[in-house]
Amino acid sequence: MKTILEKIREDLFSMQDLPFRDFQAKLIPDMDKEKVIGVRTPDLRKYAKEIAGSPDIGEFLENLPHHYYEENNLHAFLIERIRDYGNCITEVKRFLPFVDNWATCDVFAPKIFARHKEELLDEIRKWIASRKTYTIRYGIGMLMRFFLDEDFRPEYPEMVSGIRSEEYYVNMMTAWYFATALAKQYEAVIPYFEKQRLDDWTHNKAIQKACESRRITPQQKEYLRTLKVRKNGKGNGGL
Repeated sequence: MKTILEKIREDLFSMQDLPFRDFQAKLIPDMDKEKVIGVRTPDLRKYAKEIAGSPDIGEFLENLPHHYYEENNLHAFLIERIRDYGNCITEVKRFLPFVDNWATCDVFAPKIFARHKEELLDEIRKWIASRKTYTIRYGIGMLMRFFLDEDFRPEYPEMVSGIRSEEYYVNMMTAWYFATALAKQYEAVIPYFEKQRLDDWTHNKAIQKACESRRITPQQKEYLRTLKVRKNGKGNGGL
């Protein structure tokens, strides 16, 4: 009789789409192509729904690290289906140290988090203070997803602006956070650009992403472009 681990791997390969695998692998250049099976995300989510209630699914969740990219994403989708916050956050914290690429990191945000924001905020602070690239990235992502609307506080961009990293995937998420914050909380976060509170690369990347957004007005885009940091370390105008 097959174990749950063997069955899952067999099922994943039965859904393999080789042209899609080649496309997917190009999006994750840091990952060995041989670790990508080539399963489309809607199919993977559907499969997660089908097996979530299996009595031995815990064996799969405990079997870390996984070998294949899709096994990690399946793990993430299974975590999203946990309805108890305590159990969910326990599984997230157990899984995060094994996340090894941006795509898996960004693919899951359990809905139960929205009902436990104060507790989640405590975890976000710990994640942002981590030394692990994708744990930091996940923390920034959750702050962006759950705390840029009605629950926004000025201290949150302060938390993100204090991150200093040489890791591309941390800095890119920081830029994404501030670009989204400009769209949702413009007055609160524009001083971070006027006073150049971010490192030069992240500062400029956030402005670039904001200027690509339809949620930023033409007037705001025009002003943001004047705040780009040039090679001499100064903006092209602004305050």
